[in-house]
Amino acid sequence: MSEDRPTEDRHVPVLRDRCINLLAPAIERAIESTGRAVVVDATLGMGGHSEALLRRYGQLHLIGIDRDEQALGLASRRLAEFSNRTDLVHAVYDEIADVVRDLGMDTVDGVLFDLGVSSMQLDERDRGFAYSYDAPLDMRMDTSRGRTAADVVNTYSQDELVRIIRKWGEEKFAGRIASAIVAARDEAPLETTGQLVDAIRKVVPASAARTGGHPAKRTFQALRIEVNEELEVLERAIPAALDVLGMGGRVVVMSYHSLEDKIVKGFFASGSRSSAPVGFPVELEEHKAQLKTLTKGTEVPTEAEIAENPRAASARLRAVERIRNRSSS
Repeated sequence: MSEDRPTEDRHVPVLRDRCINLLAPAIERAIESTGRAVVVDATLGMGGHSEALLRRYGQLHLIGIDRDEQALGLASRRLAEFSNRTDLVHAVYDEIADVVRDLGMDTVDGVLFDLGVSSMQLDERDRGFAYSYDAPLDMRMDTSRGRTAADVVNTYSQDELVRIIRKWGEEKFAGRIASAIVAARDEAPLETTGQLVDAIRKVVPASAARTGGHPAKRTFQALRIEVNEELEVLERAIPAALDVLGMGGRVVVMSYHSLEDKIVKGFFASGSRSSAPVGFPVELEEHKAQLKTLTKGTEVPTEAEIAENPRAASARLRAVERIRNRSSS
């Protein structure tokens, strides 16, 4: 994909309007009370959500975080006209609290997470995220550091491969696929996505592919999660976001598979209920919920939202608002 093509033409943000509308009350409250609101786009990507927020609110300051330097470059170009109201930072989103405080702020009014692999990463063939065309087995969101997918498939034991493909990919043929990977690498190292797809195709029944999508889909998901430590990062990122969220502030999270959604649900549910011991006669102030749930369970996209961006089909949306500060505990 050519980088000369305007970024806004390359990227339609998933559930853009719904995310902005969820953040809107917190932004408007902050602007009314202090004259300015601060929102963190913790997974900036190509900046679609951030651009929409900045256009709607002239008194909004946007902190954009991304581990992908290529994405940061594209977003910087897209958001150039708002440069006096933006701070774009190369970091992983579990570093959100450090980023905010390094910029001299104690709290923010909103945080947005759009988890998983970005449109740009899927579309850039040489990144190795997609199984639909041959490319180097990389899959790193931050290409400046860390192990690649090739490192994983060529060095992990068969048992380790089974574990990650089964756990992160929720793949029922994990044992067969791990065995096939080991057999293939015994002949020659697996260096490209095409080589990996070929190995997987040999052991996944055609009937399974017809009903479950591309036979390599779940394995590629598992490798991407392993390479980027996505779920471990998310386990740290949600508490970090809540840590810098001011009173009345909101956190909005879009996830794309059940493992991500389960983590988000756990943190949001914990903060949204009383911590009073069972049978305690009076709920003390320090036991009251810190968060209010804004979505009914996990919200899914409408047909219109999927038509606007087919990649929204698997999106799951959750949001909370801070209703009590930790300082009162």
